[in-house]
Amino acid sequence: MTSPVFHLSRPLSVRGRKPQGFLSVWCRSLGCPKNRVDTETLLGSLGAGIAECRDIRRADLVFINTCGFIEPAVKESVDAILEAVRDTEGLKRRPLVAVGGCVVGRYGIKDLQQEIPEVDLWLATKDLPRWPDMIRERLGLGACAPSGRLLSGCPSYAWLKVAEGCRHRCAFCTIPAIRGGLRSRPVEDIAAEARSLLATGVKELDLVAQDLTDYGQDLQPGQEGLPALVRELAGLDGLFWLRMLYLYPKGITKDLLQTVKDAGPVLPYFDIPLQHSHPDVLKRMGRPFDADPERVCGMIREAIPEAALRTTLIVGYPGETEAHFEHLCRFVEKTRFTHLGVFTYWPEEGSKAAELPDQIPQEVKDERRNALMALQQDISAQFLEGFRGQTMDVLVDEANPEWPGLHNGRAWFQAPEVDGVTYVSGPGTQPGAVVCADVEDSGDYDLTALAQEPAAGDEA
Repeated sequence: MTSPVFHLSRPLSVRGRKPQGFLSVWCRSLGCPKNRVDTETLLGSLGAGIAECRDIRRADLVFINTCGFIEPAVKESVDAILEAVRDTEGLKRRPLVAVGGCVVGRYGIKDLQQEIPEVDLWLATKDLPRWPDMIRERLGLGACAPSGRLLSGCPSYAWLKVAEGCRHRCAFCTIPAIRGGLRSRPVEDIAAEARSLLATGVKELDLVAQDLTDYGQDLQPGQEGLPALVRELAGLDGLFWLRMLYLYPKGITKDLLQTVKDAGPVLPYFDIPLQHSHPDVLKRMGRPFDADPERVCGMIREAIPEAALRTTLIVGYPGETEAHFEHLCRFVEKTRFTHLGVFTYWPEEGSKAAELPDQIPQEVKDERRNALMALQQDISAQFLEGFRGQTMDVLVDEANPEWPGLHNGRAWFQAPEVDGVTYVSGPGTQPGAVVCADVEDSGDYDLTALAQEPAAGDEA
């Protein structure tokens, strides 16, 4: 799916000529939410005078934050760069074209300069804190005080990145080579950013890292890990939901589970990238497990029976036999995940797995993916059907672009951008609001609900 052009939650673009001193920025942020955070942080660090520009030809700055995780993502990023170069070619007043992110970290500035010389400024991932100064210097602008992150997307939630890099060495992954090792942020810095985000009116904070459960393992002795961070954030004013994404199985501890049970705004939502179920395949993947997937899922369900489980799986990994795939299907049937994403293995250049024998033909990988997704479709439909007639809180994200009066929202077990949605209409449904709604219908992945009339004295 092609990533959309980046737009601010509260657009700062103005009609007619932009105010004097404003910097017009056209931006595209590709890839994961961690990249999105980097882009939002960069824009906020350029200074208060930012005007979003939706016409690339009128921009002062064109910024593209790239994804380089797998080859299709690299292709999408390169296509976006080349398109921006073509759209700005020959202009009397050409904008500064700056490119950062994982493609730069993966291939290096020297080679990229030779391949795409039209890009004015390449920004390496290792220089991430210096990106704003590097851009302002090339634009001939003086130093300025950062104004905080400029949020994009819906006004109801914000991603909160708590660490950079990864210390694991999974055989199929190039992230450590691109982003480096684990670097956790201090708790006080994360809490300060969380307060700033909540002050903008967002109701949900979504914690992200390459491995969220690894948070704090590289900090000084006495600095605690993820459970302590979650307890610190859970008490912040204005927080309605706190969601944790990308929890490695080895980090699902009794302390973390107890924290989820005790801390009010923390959702019992566990996004665990298991990748496979069979021990032989997991061993070939080099996954950092100290427990098998079935035991981890059972431990969560035993501690928190209502927990929502989400995972991603890879099919067609080198050496995956029909027996291995059948094991995976039975595991999915038994576990009954709330949400499931399935990816076909991609032999990524530079990864150990690309050199493994017994590579699987693409048509076999596609067949296995389709079969697993069909299995999950039935599981998801049955799960959602159980909510018909129930009343629940729905966090409203945005107006539905196709149906006037209808909004796209989410129940607590639906994470933004990766899970299904709850279509909601009725009183009080506006972006950023939380409404109490009656679930009227369900589909394979989505719910439909009607907001209740607010009780006397309640805010609409």
